[in-house]
Amino acid sequence: MDAAATQRKRNDSYRRHVKLSWQRCDLQLAHAWATARGRTDKTSSVMLVQLKMDGVTGLGEASPISRYGESLDTVEAFLKRVDPLKLSSADIRTSIEYLESLSAKDPSARCAVEVALLDAAAKLARKTVHEFLNLGFREQRHLTSFSIGIAQPDMFRKKVLEAERFPILKIKVGVPSDKENWSVLRQAAPKKLVRVDANEGWQTKEQALVMIEWLATDSHIQFVEQPMPAATAVKDWIWLKQRSPLPIFADESFHSVADVVRCAECFHGVNVKLSKTGGIVPAMNALNVARAAGLKTMIGCMVETSVLISAAAHLAELCDYLDLDGNLLITNDPFIGVTEKNGLLSFAHAAEKFGLRVSPR
Repeated sequence: MDAAATQRKRNDSYRRHVKLSWQRCDLQLAHAWATARGRTDKTSSVMLVQLKMDGVTGLGEASPISRYGESLDTVEAFLKRVDPLKLSSADIRTSIEYLESLSAKDPSARCAVEVALLDAAAKLARKTVHEFLNLGFREQRHLTSFSIGIAQPDMFRKKVLEAERFPILKIKVGVPSDKENWSVLRQAAPKKLVRVDANEGWQTKEQALVMIEWLATDSHIQFVEQPMPAATAVKDWIWLKQRSPLPIFADESFHSVADVVRCAECFHGVNVKLSKTGGIVPAMNALNVARAAGLKTMIGCMVETSVLISAAAHLAELCDYLDLDGNLLITNDPFIGVTEKNGLLSFAHAAEKFGLRVSPR
């Protein structure tokens, strides 16, 4: 048998032991979810991924963001292009470069495969993901906010009261009813710490400044996230940053490490999401570079299962703030991973000891 035939035989044998599979999953929302950009009433859909290699199964997830041109269909189209033989648990960097070579876009799809690969690689090394990345995770330290979507006053009050156990709320704004809902918030929770997320809802720097100055009269606000559209000119962002009485954070304006320099000019902090960066390692790199540039860091999420929420939680030590509540907004999470009690995240009771520390229910 010649060398080429021998290699083909090895590849065929390895292929039988390496398999990438996926399935769509509809997540049932506890409440309708609305922001300044739109509304979802009942379900939010994700793509769950399994990567079987070397005797272990890695879990991954894509939560595609329509704002960036992704959908379950685009995720599936990307996954069909992935050759599992090009993925190596022993060479994560080259594997990520391969995924990036398939598409410069599709970050949530790349994220799904990368997270599954990291889960498998850490399991094979008999380490947690944060140990595999030489990070820690200190119990009783990492506190997540809980998000309250835009709603009519009665429902808004109901959601605020249901979130009483959380020390910090993240309130969605950017619509004409902002002040009415804020009044409801403060009647229900007068001194609760709050983060404000406008989701690009204020269209000009002048409008954004007026609203931020109004919010700043409340002494229990930590920061304001994405007050203007991402397409807003840099000079207008700089103008707002110089005048804002509250810190402003980038979300839609921040995707990856390539955005750090611009965001350091325009913002006080950035919201890093695995679905925007393309996975755990790119998110870790983005957090490290952002911190080095003097930016405050937060790791956030979309509506997701415990797969992606747990994946993001492994990066908690690199963050000033956490907004990892996507799995708490749904009623049918298929997995158990990082848990939450009174806002504090914990891996202490996870049944799975290695990798993401996520297991099926």
